[in-house]
Amino acid sequence: MEQKIYEALKWASSYLVEHSRDANAGELLMKHVMGVSRSALLARLHDPLTPERWDAFSKMVQRHAEGVPVQHLIGMEEFYGRTFIVNNHVLIPRPETEELVYHTIEKIKKIKSPVIVDIGTGSGAIAVTMKAERPDASVYAVDLSPEALQTAAQNADILGADVTFWHGDLAEPLIKQGLLVDVLLSNPPYIPARERETLSTIVVDHEPHMALFGGEDGLDLYRRLAQQLPLVMKPGGIVGVETGAGQTEDVAALLQAAFPDGTVSIMYDINKKDRMVFLHV
Repeated sequence: MEQKIYEALKWASSYLVEHSRDANAGELLMKHVMGVSRSALLARLHDPLTPERWDAFSKMVQRHAEGVPVQHLIGMEEFYGRTFIVNNHVLIPRPETEELVYHTIEKIKKIKSPVIVDIGTGSGAIAVTMKAERPDASVYAVDLSPEALQTAAQNADILGADVTFWHGDLAEPLIKQGLLVDVLLSNPPYIPARERETLSTIVVDHEPHMALFGGEDGLDLYRRLAQQLPLVMKPGGIVGVETGAGQTEDVAALLQAAFPDGTVSIMYDINKKDRMVFLHV
């Protein structure tokens, strides 16, 4: 018997709820299978699904119920109005990181032709977005994972962003190249190792642990990065990092210790969680 789109979505919603997943994921998967926008999908709810599309859709729903992220099933995620390729080699970009980008753009309006670096670039979301939003900037991106850099470079190419990618650990490539920067951004791994057991299987089983965990207290990468900052930051530069909620005071103290005369500020995300720390050198 032929399935209509709305019937398939109703099944998916119930099936996903039964498996403790977000009921709305079915709509994202259906949009991908149909190759249409949300508005076009809603206009076609009473259209029949071909057997091939029903088969593809139902299998995706089942795989998501088993824990595979929707973004990995469709191979992409939206970030700051652009579509980025994602896979199991990179962290799936989150809305909180969009806020880090937004606040940075606001803070650097008066810096002409800034040199910007994204440490731990992953999918390239921060670096590519900064270049797209500030075409006058020279943008560099660093990652320790060759596979992540390959994904980031692919995103930069597709989105037409001229970003220089370096393989290396935190700011080490900058130090080796003698590059001084106006803006340094990072969304480093910050989940404490002890919290691994509490994470959703969608996260812990499918996203790279290198991009998730930051040592026992989650602050290992911030400590190391703070030690490197005086070697790469220009006077008057800005450092912006994302943190886990509840970590901002500790991260702020690390940045302040690196630049005793600098100005450190903590910012909250749209959900009223302390999420970002900025340092004005």
